[in-house]
Amino acid sequence: MQEVVSDAVANKERSLITSQFTAIAERVRAESPTWVEWLGALVTAVLLILSFPNFSLSFLAWVALVPLLIAVSHRPSPIKAFILGWTSGALFFYVSCYWLTYSMIHYGGLPVVVAYLLLLPGGIVMGLFPASFATAVAVLAKRWRVLSLVLAPAIWAAAEWLRLGITGQLWNALGYSQAGAFNNYFIQPASWGGVYAVSFLILCVNAGVALFVLYRTQRALIASVSLVVGAIITIFISNQAKPVPPTSGPSSLYVVAVQPNVPMSLLKTTDELKDLLDRHLILSKQGLDHLPNDRVPRLVIWPESPMNFTYAGDKEFQALTTNFTSLNHTYLILNSLEPAPGDGGFNSALLINEDGRLISQYDKIRLLPFGEYVPLPQWLPGASLIRGLVGDFTPGTRYTVMQIGAVRAGVFICIESAYPSIARRLSYDGAGLLINISNDGYLGPTAVMRQHLANAVFRAVENGREVLRVTNSGITANISPDGLVQEPTEAFRPDVRTWKINPALTHDTFYLKHGDVFVAFCLALSILAISLSILGIRNRPRQRELR
Repeated sequence: MQEVVSDAVANKERSLITSQFTAIAERVRAESPTWVEWLGALVTAVLLILSFPNFSLSFLAWVALVPLLIAVSHRPSPIKAFILGWTSGALFFYVSCYWLTYSMIHYGGLPVVVAYLLLLPGGIVMGLFPASFATAVAVLAKRWRVLSLVLAPAIWAAAEWLRLGITGQLWNALGYSQAGAFNNYFIQPASWGGVYAVSFLILCVNAGVALFVLYRTQRALIASVSLVVGAIITIFISNQAKPVPPTSGPSSLYVVAVQPNVPMSLLKTTDELKDLLDRHLILSKQGLDHLPNDRVPRLVIWPESPMNFTYAGDKEFQALTTNFTSLNHTYLILNSLEPAPGDGGFNSALLINEDGRLISQYDKIRLLPFGEYVPLPQWLPGASLIRGLVGDFTPGTRYTVMQIGAVRAGVFICIESAYPSIARRLSYDGAGLLINISNDGYLGPTAVMRQHLANAVFRAVENGREVLRVTNSGITANISPDGLVQEPTEAFRPDVRTWKINPALTHDTFYLKHGDVFVAFCLALSILAISLSILGIRNRPRQRELR
């Protein structure tokens, strides 16, 4: 009798385990994306990649998210949405930022396969933000089908803002795809909402199309048309509100922008350094010779480069710059490695006046991870070795506005153009002209040059300021306050540009005065909607029990 009871208990336990495994298998099957949904996520990733340089098919961004939105809204499942969003986002960032492997391969000597494997973690981390966006849309869709897509633009903008705050990177935010599209027409909303406003409007069109495809109700049709038409009207009004630039006016400053094309494989022998320094001086003189001989102040700009000028510790170089500026009656901005407390070094922009004196210095605040510093604790094994390979700069702490004649200029260095807050802070502190000195040469003839230029374009529109982008190897350009790229140089060739700065072009924008209030509202709205949706879903079973 005892054996019969034991067998019955064992059978019951086996049956219970089997049923549990069956339930888990059914749950996994239910939560796993179908091949159609996988295809939707893949199509979204491909369209996003094609929207950015090197392809620059910017019009595709306006429909790129449609397949993903349909996949996560049709049969909403937060787990499935997270998987699909993560896949799309990780693929997009991995492929569009392939250029990060260039320096690993060409200067670090890593095998191609190893370099691309090392790029995987970055794509996976950045993919978490599109994944969060897709999950939020799915959570809302479980309760509010149509409203979930109406709120999708705010959620996307909020996710981009959080990405910058958490990772310190906003590279290839969706709005950046429109820099240069139809010249500058679609980016004018950045003057009131930053790059996030352009991303928001792109999502409005994507969500409108997805609504039209998914739901054929009158309510969905009204929402779809409202989103698309609202985006069009907003862009139109933003362009109408744009100040009309004067056809002529007095110049307050002449600028000579030098693109020396210093090679990355610089051997730093005495003769090579002398030849390269002579190249800076010759190009500078060529530009100065093309300027009118009047009383308007003149400024020569040398870019960030591998030359590693060390002004403070090099008396011979100090004498050379003094001689150059005083003989040519010009100001000079140059990049220099300057001493920092604790035997450290600043990546600095220096301003030498017409008398040859150093009168202003800006120390780079936002350093490039694994390029200018190592974001690892000292005690971690291998951290000191990495520091020896990539350098370990000290970040600056002060936003410096430089006085050049009657013009007040704010200089930011290289990757700092990707941080909206830096250009805005300099403009808010009184800079009427923004200057970005940069060196993308380590990343080769890749898409990084045009992707980096897109950041500077948005900084111009956001702040209503001319941005002079002066680079070592390209792309050097004058960007108007409404984001028009003028006189860009070709990459990897020595060149020089001369520009006349007109103070009448400058205007204070809403974004300059108020900052990220728009995207902060998007974040608050997203949190409120998601919270209400989750509470509503949890309360449904209780309401049924009470009935």
